[in-house]
Amino acid sequence: MHKPVETAPSAHAQTKTPRLPLSRFKVIDLTLARAGPSCVRTLADWGADVIRIEPPPEDTEASELVGRRDGSDFQNLHRNKRAITLNLKTDQGREILMRLAEQADVVVENMRPGVTKRLGVDFESVKLRNPRIVYGSISGFGQYGPYTARPSIDQIAQGMSGIMSVTGIPGQGPVRVGVAVTDIMAGAFLAQGILIALLDREVSGEGRWVQTSLIEAGLTLLDFQATRWTMDKKVPPQEGNNHPTNTPMGLFATADGYLNLAATSNKNFAKLCTLIDRETMAADPRFASTALRRQNKAAMNEMIADALRAKTTSEWFELLVAAGLPCGPVYNIKEAFADPQVQALRIKRSVAHPRLGELDLVAQPCEITGFDRAIRAATPDLGEHNDEILGSLGYGPDEIAKLKAARAI
Repeated sequence: MHKPVETAPSAHAQTKTPRLPLSRFKVIDLTLARAGPSCVRTLADWGADVIRIEPPPEDTEASELVGRRDGSDFQNLHRNKRAITLNLKTDQGREILMRLAEQADVVVENMRPGVTKRLGVDFESVKLRNPRIVYGSISGFGQYGPYTARPSIDQIAQGMSGIMSVTGIPGQGPVRVGVAVTDIMAGAFLAQGILIALLDREVSGEGRWVQTSLIEAGLTLLDFQATRWTMDKKVPPQEGNNHPTNTPMGLFATADGYLNLAATSNKNFAKLCTLIDRETMAADPRFASTALRRQNKAAMNEMIADALRAKTTSEWFELLVAAGLPCGPVYNIKEAFADPQVQALRIKRSVAHPRLGELDLVAQPCEITGFDRAIRAATPDLGEHNDEILGSLGYGPDEIAKLKAARAI
């Protein structure tokens, strides 16, 4: 049995930070692409000690990672972690992983089902070494069923879950959502499941296998659109920029741009009609109730659109928001981050990278009183913490050199 040896603390280890909610947990990160890393990012950002496992630089996949490592996407996904290289196709690499898992609380992976078993690092194998492990898995279609072995990515899941069928202008055909929604939400759902399993472990003492998939994330994102089918047997169509069921709620052209607005209650609809100088609409029997407005949506929206062309977006926004109606402009991403409310929320946070300088990234989307969601450490370089982490497991300099020579690390 190796005995831990003293190693010089890295810059990461030297950083002193206040206690964070997840600081008592250690997480082993075996993830790739986006869904898995976004899950682990949540755990890392809230203080978990995350050790990211990546292939050694001789590996083709690792070379690709090196090429894009300095990019904004990679830097945003992998901050607040430590990094080690392991070749899990070697006995030495697997043994190092298992020793890390013995000390860990959580392992997260998003390989295709069956790969972890072939490598000998699946839930059952890890659980033999650590019965308290919480093991999180994301896959395209789930760990069982006829499509288990199929590869998948966000775009495939968007199409097969139905998301693309309800996105876009009526008649234009399926449209992809402009962000990787099933990846991001699968990561969020897995993080939620892992935290639930950790809470249960405090009572049961048992580890758990937590599983989700891109297809399940997509179906869950459909929410009321899904139950319009499961309960009402209605297949929702594309609605463009209009809300599928509530009206008036949508995007309208103004004299110089666009305005999102909602006035769905009878009270707010009457208020809107007055503000846009269309009082006759409020008395029109076609628009006398929510159900009637829904039935006559096209005619109503045309009248609203005609009225809104009379003023600029800014003029309408000031008028409507002062009256308490939900409304807002349509920003590009640069404009969104320039908005004073977004700046006040401080979701854009900076972190110092030793090579790249000051980086502006996107912090966690929730605040917890008493804790700071600042980004503590930039994404580590490939294998940056090899010596530190291996030393903590008892490997000495000569043994580490032999592992490098054997391409195990």
